[in-house]
Amino acid sequence: MTSGLTPAQVTCFHENGFAFPIDVLSAAEVASIRGRMADVEAADPAAFAEVNRNNAHLAYDFFDEIVHHPRIADAVADLIGPDILALSMVVFTKDGHSASFVSWHQDGRYTALSEYLAVTAWVALTDSTVENGCMQTAPGTHKGAYLSHQDTFAHDNILTRGQAIDGLDTSTAVDVILKPGQMSLHHWRVAHASAPNRSKHRRIGFAVQAYIPPTTQQPEGRGFVQTVRGQNRTGNTQEIPRVRVSGHPDGLAVRDRINAQWLDQLYDGAADRRSM
Repeated sequence: MTSGLTPAQVTCFHENGFAFPIDVLSAAEVASIRGRMADVEAADPAAFAEVNRNNAHLAYDFFDEIVHHPRIADAVADLIGPDILALSMVVFTKDGHSASFVSWHQDGRYTALSEYLAVTAWVALTDSTVENGCMQTAPGTHKGAYLSHQDTFAHDNILTRGQAIDGLDTSTAVDVILKPGQMSLHHWRVAHASAPNRSKHRRIGFAVQAYIPPTTQQPEGRGFVQTVRGQNRTGNTQEIPRVRVSGHPDGLAVRDRINAQWLDQLYDGAADRRSM
């Protein structure tokens, strides 16, 4: 595998708001991660469900390894520079014939970051196809201000608030088709969505939301990050230690504490809140 992005991928990201496919994990790495994930779910079916799908890297080492993977960092560095912080992550699973979907939205709409230099990495642990509900992106929507969203709280919508962009033209939408071990990178302002899984197989993906440079300012008390590469010398954020023992109660407690604060941020200003 090559490290970093090609010049064409860098151009595509800046022009369209996304770049893919990018090879990052070997077949052996994917098999190991999926195997360890399956072992955890066998012991606790709710381990990566509902709110627990957020920030699982703070409690489980196999997800931590993805967040800090050198090939992912190489690619992200080509977009935001050598100093890289990871803000949060989400496990995205859609069972076969699941009605779950993700409405058209922009990742950064509810985070109150001070600048727009934030990159989401979406890593496929299974095939991600049109049939099983791969991500779709709307090219160029990362340019300019955030678009207007409405909270729907739709039952099958995976998003926290069921947030959906008003009247988005999706006629030029691009299907982000990935093989296991490949990833896409997208700008935090680019509009994207995904349809239900109409296949018989489970689709598994993992998103780091997002990689940011240390100069990014966040609301007071919400700046929890991990340094992935380089240094974090600005004092804008609070460093979270990496998990030492996978599934240990201490790591689970850190995950739960960060998730509670993260959800408060995501629900800020909402008229309602889902029960988890």
